Parts: sequence; structure tokens; C-alpha cells
Amino acid sequence: MTTTQGTTTGTTTDVGVQNLDPRRWWALGAMVASMLVLGFDTTILNVALPTMAEQLGATTGQQQWMADSYLVMLAALMLPAGLLGDRFGRRKMLITGLAIFLAGSVVGALAGSVEPVIAARAAMGVGAALVMPLAMAVLPSLFPAHERGKAMGIITAASALGMPLGPIIGGWLLNHFWWGSVFLINIPMVAIGVAACAFLLPETRDPASPKVDVLSTALTASGLAALTYGIIEAPTRGWGDPLVVGMLAGSVVLIAALVVRERRMVRPMLDLKLLGHRPFLLNTLAATLVMFILSGLLFLLPPYLQAVLGNDAFGTGVRLLPMMGGLVVAAKAAAPLVEKIGARIVISAGLVVLAFAALLGTRTTVDSGYGFTALWLSITGIGFGFAMMPAMTTALNTLPRDRAGSGSGLLMTVRQVGGAIGIALLGSLLASAFADRLNTGGLPGPVADQAKESVVAAHMIAQKMGDAPLAAAANSSYVHGMTLVLAVCGIAALVTAVLAAVLLPGRDREPAKDAAPAPDVAPARADA
Repeated sequence: MTTTQGTTTGTTTDVGVQNLDPRRWWALGAMVASMLVLGFDTTILNVALPTMAEQLGATTGQQQWMADSYLVMLAALMLPAGLLGDRFGRRKMLITGLAIFLAGSVVGALAGSVEPVIAARAAMGVGAALVMPLAMAVLPSLFPAHERGKAMGIITAASALGMPLGPIIGGWLLNHFWWGSVFLINIPMVAIGVAACAFLLPETRDPASPKVDVLSTALTASGLAALTYGIIEAPTRGWGDPLVVGMLAGSVVLIAALVVRERRMVRPMLDLKLLGHRPFLLNTLAATLVMFILSGLLFLLPPYLQAVLGNDAFGTGVRLLPMMGGLVVAAKAAAPLVEKIGARIVISAGLVVLAFAALLGTRTTVDSGYGFTALWLSITGIGFGFAMMPAMTTALNTLPRDRAGSGSGLLMTVRQVGGAIGIALLGSLLASAFADRLNTGGLPGPVADQAKESVVAAHMIAQKMGDAPLAAAANSSYVHGMTLVLAVCGIAALVTAVLAAVLLPGRDREPAKDAAPAPDVAPARADA
């Protein structure tokens, strides 16, 4: 990539001290507002799902799609979106991404049924795929080298701050307004971002960047969508259903075709050869597993806190904070520990802590109350932070500098895929366990089927019919499904911890100083 001093034509801009734009901090502030919205967008939706399930009649599978449609589009389009910005102008594509996200938010706020909400979330995923990589890419055109680290840190902090803010803001909005307000809150902040980008950002591009591989993009999106659809529909239709089998088989064919195509290309969009580098592969696996578990837990916890424990939406958001707080604190403490004892020990220990927290959570009962839940949620967050941040940083540090860009893109994509599959697979496991456990023997057939769709649906039917035993059975069945999911998460984290401890290089064999620089990364999100 060519770099020139103080110019914005034809290449990536590296602004000189003599050409500093006094409006650059205002532009950064507007971009921070946009990144903050992207940061809390996933967690704000998770808190809203029980309310939306009640008011829209959404099944567990439909709730999974509300969350996953965003992640599927984000994972499939993030890399090609960055290439579009390089070729056609980063400011133009950044504005386009914000505008698409804005349009999706409007549609979501006005939707009156499940299908438009899913479509709106998918559109928002497309917009986020454009915004996330390009928000960092435009910084060299605004800030000189001595200010760029501070600017990147501010944007990173905004993304990280959005995660704990999401449940609080979402809960407050749901207690005072209708569910569409969780979409409406995006509109003014993103609109400010659009205006600021239009008037304050210079245009930059890199005509030498590779062309967007449309076929690889289509294979990625369709393969991931087919896999997600098959997993989500399996609890309702059955794993042997022809449609489910066809979708899962089709996803394997599409993803295999993607792998073959990328391995044959001279300049692949996804450099899959990097996965042959064992330290990069293992660190990526650890980071992806954490994203898998985090996304799944953020999907299943709000119904437990809201429907089973009886909290309102704001109370649900507040009660998610121990996990968020543990994650943020551990993420900050991880870097000094890595310097002292090495990444292998920190990552392995983080995964063991995560496994312990998940297995501790399997002891949860209907009568446990929030105190016990807060305990294992806090430990879970600590495990997330100690495993995620060193794994991401070390994964890139194992690569030469000239592979850092492609490695970062592959790592981000695989993490988002892990999040999407986490919601699909763990949500489906929960739905199956809930439906199998719930006793609906005294209900008419159609009503019984409706009760098995979700714990929220069962509570609505129990309230309408005055059936207290049904509500109690629904609570017990949901906790049973949740503890089963936690057991799977605990075992997966423990296995990964053993692999990391045995196979990752020790401190004396960790990357040299000329390896790829560690990225500025925020704590993991359900949509990042």
C-alpha cells in the first residue's frame, strides 16, 4: 500500500504535522458515536429478545435469527467491505455503511412482525461490516503518527464501552418505551456520524488493492447462512428432516468450495494458509471458542433473568454487568501478566477459569436466586478476559509483519463465525432440551406446541390460563436446558485449555520483536 505525506488523492493518506485539520477531533467524536452504537447493538438486542418474543410471538428459532442474521452478514462481508473502501474510497464506503445501518435501524423500529426485524438486523450487519474495518482505516488521513495511537485507543474504548452499556440502555428503554426503541436509539447517533464523515473526512483510496472476489463472498455468505439455518431449524424439524440435512450438506459443499478457491488464488481474500501455522491456529481457536461461548450465553441469559427470575428489562440489563465487568477488568490485567509469565499460561488459565465458571453454573436451580448466578457470571467474565485478549494479540504476533493484515482479517472473520454458530448451536441445544423436558400433558395439542416454543411463550399461556404449574414447569425446563448448555461450554473450554497448554509455544519460544505488532482490540462483542 502506497503512502504519501499530506495528500488525499489516489493513495492512503498519512497526514503531516503541517497539514493538521483543526476539525479532526470533532470528526473522531462523531466516529466514536457510531462505533459506540455498533458496540452496544448486540447486547442491547439480547436484553430486548424476551420482550420481543412476548409482543411479536417469536419462537426461540426466530429469536436466534434476530441475533444471527446480523453476525452472518458481518462475518461474510467484513473483508470484502474493507477492499471496497480501498478501491472506491474509504469515506464513501464508510458513509454507505452508516447509511445502511441507519436504514436497517429505521426498519427495525417500525417493524410489526418477526420477518422485518430479521431483515433489518441483516441490513444492519451489512452496514456494520463496512463501518468496522474502515473506521480505523481513515485515521491516517486525519491524525499524524504521534496522535494516531491516542485516536485508535479512543475508538477502541468506545467499542468496548458499548458492551456493558447495551444492557443498561436497552433495559431502560424497554421499561419506558416499546421494544422498537432499541433500534430507534441508533438513529440520531449514526446520523451524526454520517454528517461528520461527509463534511470532515478527506477521501482516501488504494487503487493497488486486490479486487473484491464476488464469488468467494457469495460462497462465504451462503455457506454460513445454510449452516446456521440447518442448526436453528433442527430442534423443530428434527435432525433427520430433509430440509435440515440438505442445508447442512449444502453448507459443507459451499464452504469446501470456498476453501479450494481461496487456496488456489494468488491473492486470496481469506488467507487460509495461515491456519497451517500452528501457533496462529491455536490462538485463533481459543479466541473463537470464547466468542462462541460468549455469544451463546448472551442469548440464553436474558430469558433466564427475565422470565425465570422475574426481573424487568432494566433489572435484566443490570444483572448482566458482573460478567461484563469481569471481562473488562481481566482484559486490562491480561497484558501485564503476559509480559511476566507468557501468553500460553495466561490463555490456558483463562480457559480453565471459564470452564470452572461454566461447570459451577451447572449447579444452578430454579431456587438458586441471583446471588449464585452473579458469582459464576463474574468468574465467567474473568475467564473471557484472560483467554480472549492474549489469544487475539498472540495470534497476530506469531505472524511476520507482512502477513499481519491478512491474519487480522482472517481472525476477525473466524471470530464472527464462532459467534454466529454459538448462538445457533447453543440456542438449538437449549430449545431442544426445553421442549423435551416441558410437560404439557394437560394442554390441547396446538397450545402445547406453542408452549414448547420458548419459556416466554409458556409463561404467556400459563398466565392466560391461570396455570401456575405450567409456569413452574417452564422455569424448571429452561434451567435444565441452560445447565446443559453450560456443561457443554465447560467441557469445550477445558479441552481447549489442555490443547493450549500442551501445544502453544512456551515463553522462550514466543514471537520475536520483529513479529507483527499487537493490534488495538476491544473486548469481544456478540456482533464483533
